[in-house]
Amino acid sequence: MSIFRTNRAIIIAFMIGTFSIGMTEYVITGLVTQLSNDLDVPVSLTGLLLSVYAISVAVIGPIFRITTMKFPVKPVLVSCMAVFVLSNVLAAMATSFTVLVIARLISAAIHAPFFGLSLAMAHHIVAPSKRGQAIAAVQGGLTISIMLGVPFGSYLGGVLEWRVVFWMIAGLGLVTLIGLVLTLPNEKPSEIPQVKNELGVFKEKTFLITLMIVILGYSGVFTTYVFKEPILREIGGVDVVGVTFALFAFGTGAVAGNFLSSRIPLHHLTSRLRIAFLLLTLILVFFIPMISVIGTLFVASFLLGMFAFGTVPLLNAKLLISGQHAPSLAGTIAAAAFNLANALGATLGTIVLNAGATFFVLTLCGAALSLIGILLTVILHSMERKDAAASSNTA
Repeated sequence: MSIFRTNRAIIIAFMIGTFSIGMTEYVITGLVTQLSNDLDVPVSLTGLLLSVYAISVAVIGPIFRITTMKFPVKPVLVSCMAVFVLSNVLAAMATSFTVLVIARLISAAIHAPFFGLSLAMAHHIVAPSKRGQAIAAVQGGLTISIMLGVPFGSYLGGVLEWRVVFWMIAGLGLVTLIGLVLTLPNEKPSEIPQVKNELGVFKEKTFLITLMIVILGYSGVFTTYVFKEPILREIGGVDVVGVTFALFAFGTGAVAGNFLSSRIPLHHLTSRLRIAFLLLTLILVFFIPMISVIGTLFVASFLLGMFAFGTVPLLNAKLLISGQHAPSLAGTIAAAAFNLANALGATLGTIVLNAGATFFVLTLCGAALSLIGILLTVILHSMERKDAAASSNTA
């Protein structure tokens, strides 16, 4: 085996890829004002750049994965990253809002397959006791992009221009492409996945309820997150430097939440999800009052990042475990579900702001959706306890 083709090298390549993809998805939230001014569109309309991306991930991603299930993993991942690089070059050269939307639609098409295959392979190549950490490591690329990539991209867009950010992302994608070529073994699947069998995952009650928790409950995060930059400017009264530090605080919280939740034992996932959603609901309720005071602005950003992204490894683990009979598709469906949540939250935020509501009303709408997550998690926990009791009685 080449020194490049170790499990560690493969996971590092995946992390660079998820960092790049995470940055291209979420850096928009730090460039809202610049894009609005340069492309001559309202601030509320720029939220569509995130919701359109998310819809493409949720709709095109699974279709792309289903059509490529019979192919080896390596050419699929390499092709995904090649499309990613080209789409970000197009975004950097966009001369209108429409062209930028098209570029993001193309980029989003490979998001779910890349994340799904990366998570599935990371889950497969390590020992069972290390699977939670492997999933968190791949997911960590996304959270680190939120910690470092998004605030740096926001700062770079503020002092230079937003196009430079997309050129940088295209460069990161190229590095990932080279890394995948060097690290991934070119192996044909030992067993060709059957689409019909894989789609049977939708018969699993735990899988379906967890999907509902992601799509309905987790969407509350994005009603606030998409418009975080203008909220910080208008309510917090900070400039580009202040926005950068606030986004960094958010990302630091996201990394901390990702790390802490990855250490939770698998049999405690559901009970910890209830706590995570409760804390998330509380920070959404108090976010605007907290950032109104400069002393607590960065604390509020940190806590929002921690509680928002601390739930992600828990939800991903629940989806992968309950969808283990669909190893080729479960990860892609998980990525699609998170982006449906993204689209729902961003679209709701756009509607609320266009209706003339305040940012405080916006965050309260997010908290209301998070409450749905709590309710569904309680239902899931009750169902799992009944199933466990029934299994022990029949044993």
